[in-house]
Amino acid sequence: MISSENALLVIDMQQGLFSGPSSPHCADSVLSNICLLIKKARQAQVPVFFARHTGPDDSPFSEQSPLTQLIPEMRVNAELDVVFIKKYPSCFRNTCLQLQLGKRGIKQLVIAGMKTEFCVDTTCRAAPELGFRTVLISDAHTTMDNRYLAANEIINHHNATLAGPFVTLATAADWSFYSEK
Repeated sequence: MISSENALLVIDMQQGLFSGPSSPHCADSVLSNICLLIKKARQAQVPVFFARHTGPDDSPFSEQSPLTQLIPEMRVNAELDVVFIKKYPSCFRNTCLQLQLGKRGIKQLVIAGMKTEFCVDTTCRAAPELGFRTVLISDAHTTMDNRYLAANEIINHHNATLAGPFVTLATAADWSFYSEK
């Protein structure tokens, strides 16, 4: 088993969100940054967790739906990585994540993925309450424009709001899983 106090959590980078009718803000660079984080995690023997958001079995977002499958560019390794299903914005609610992190002795969670104002935000707020130091990779999470705000405004707002009380911010290029404990 991989031994590290860090874990990388990639949230909802799945077909229906990332490759859906509305393109995520800076999709190519966010995906590139997430792939860089995955590469760095694997080099440092840090466990990588992938969350998949699904809906009811009779919906277009069932576990079997192509819309909820993780995007292939991330090259999920079924032998090393942990892929888990969630049905709520928090990656912790009614999932195996907290138990799996505890079993591995994880103390710090590095977060990337989609969507900034929903699942990324909720998980970043929940993690410290569960005792995890939390790092949000500021250039490795994304969303789409909505009726009120452009995606870049949503992302910038969440980076500013979450930094300090909930997370430490870092960029994908600057982040190292080898940093001091």
